[in-house]
Amino acid sequence: MKKSILLSLIFISVNTLFAQNATDILGVWLNKEKDAQIEIYKEKEQFFGKIVWLAIAKNKNGEWMLDVKNPDEKLQTRKKLGMTVMHNLVWDADDKEWNNGKIYDAREGDTYSLFAKTNGLDILDLRGYIGFSLFGKTTRWTRSNLKQNAN
Repeated sequence: MKKSILLSLIFISVNTLFAQNATDILGVWLNKEKDAQIEIYKEKEQFFGKIVWLAIAKNKNGEWMLDVKNPDEKLQTRKKLGMTVMHNLVWDADDKEWNNGKIYDAREGDTYSLFAKTNGLDILDLRGYIGFSLFGKTTRWTRSNLKQNAN
């Protein structure tokens, strides 16, 4: 009896310790490839992410890397550094995740529907998909404590 009560208390404590909150997503995150940092911030009740550091922010001629693969020709001349790539994520307290967002892949010029979950305090799992989340890809970002200077 004492063991089951102790195990129950430990389980409740661990679940409380790792319970997700709406603001857990805020901060600077290093992408899977470790070549970009994205700062996630909140505006009203939605979360957004912008590129705040790139390992290669300028090309060999010293010119800023541009969003050349964007399907909208008017946006192909914008700098990747400072670009907002995550839009309109909303906290879902019932599912303990952020959903109904969009994420833009500047490498390919594609935009995907998005939901995200933290895994502890320093890991963010993002699922980008088209149509149904079953048909998508998950990537993992890690929390970054330092913003780095762009090249």
